[in-house]
Amino acid sequence: MTEEEEQLAEEARRLFSGRVEFLLSAPQLKFLPEPDYPEIAFCGRSNVGKSSLINALTGRKAIARASVTPGRTQELNFFEVGEPTQFRLVDMPGYGFAKAPVKVVAKWKNLVKTFLRGRVPLKRTMVLVDSRHGLKDSDREMMKMLDEAAVGYRVVLTKADKIKASALEAVTAKTEAEARKHVAAFPQIHVTSAEKGMGLDELRAALLRDVRL
Repeated sequence: MTEEEEQLAEEARRLFSGRVEFLLSAPQLKFLPEPDYPEIAFCGRSNVGKSSLINALTGRKAIARASVTPGRTQELNFFEVGEPTQFRLVDMPGYGFAKAPVKVVAKWKNLVKTFLRGRVPLKRTMVLVDSRHGLKDSDREMMKMLDEAAVGYRVVLTKADKIKASALEAVTAKTEAEARKHVAAFPQIHVTSAEKGMGLDELRAALLRDVRL
């Protein structure tokens, strides 16, 4: 990292280690908070490690609930960062697999799609992908949805400590190549491990840069 990048990373680290508080859950759009602050959304397949990554970024053990039952997050969960509040993190419902009735899953999809298309303060979305599996069709569907909504997004590989270095290098290269084909995707792929702390400084700095756009 350059000196400027290191300074931003340190500023982001201090910010995320400060006040981070759960604000509310919105099962429907009418429950969304007022659009007063920039927002960064996190989405991914169920069991991709979304809650674990949010917890690791904020240095908390359970600010976001990690569920043993994939698909349990059924609403948009908002967290405020900073004192005073600088921006909000949005934990979105997992997709691709859910132990829930078809009608409920359809409702989640509609909630997510409408939120992405109409949320003015949404600065960036993080599309989390399990590095052990790479991009799946459900991820591509989400990326296409973000492209159509003109919402810029970063692809974040999770659980990078769970595979060999050679396999990680291969899945990173393959994911980067595919991301370049999407108009709203950043070409840079973030490689992370919530458990080992890998890539968290760089991702925090990227989030801070995004909310200041």
